[in-house]
Amino acid sequence: MSKETKINKSVFDVFPELESERLLYKAYTKKDARTLLNLRSNKAISKYMDTTIPKCVEDTLQRIEGYIKAFKERKGITWAIVDKSTNTVIGDFAIHHIDKQNSRGEIGYILHPDFWGKGYMTEALNTLITFGFKDLNLHSYSANVNIENINSKTLLLKFGFKLEAIFRENYYYNGQFLDSEIYCLLQSDLK
Repeated sequence: MSKETKINKSVFDVFPELESERLLYKAYTKKDARTLLNLRSNKAISKYMDTTIPKCVEDTLQRIEGYIKAFKERKGITWAIVDKSTNTVIGDFAIHHIDKQNSRGEIGYILHPDFWGKGYMTEALNTLITFGFKDLNLHSYSANVNIENINSKTLLLKFGFKLEAIFRENYYYNGQFLDSEIYCLLQSDLK
């Protein structure tokens, strides 16, 4: 049996609140359910999510409970991204499906369209990718991207992610089979 890699489990002792120039990164609370509903049901955001669109606050309450459970079980961390100037949640970022054996985490993120093209997600990715490598001690990240999501692919490539695979019609959603692209970033890619 192979040894487990050295994921820094102490990261999960207390939720790691972070900060960058314009943004704060905090845990979602149940009070954020309406905000999360507004984000995840926004047509521009949900266009490429390929997941069930929430229809009511109860749906996003369940999602937040899932985030809390994943953190307690040390399987993932989802941060609400807060604009410091307005103290408003404008999106989120997750390191989920943490594979302790291989020291790998999958990332996912959303951002309200009002904040697109202003460097907010670049700022968030810079902060949170660094956290994953330095604090959580990940070896690599993966990102599963809808093949039509050009903005997300451009952002990942800017950070040095490499396209690892294209899966043809591997995901069934909303009555159709969709293609996926899988990107990877190794810690050594940043050096």
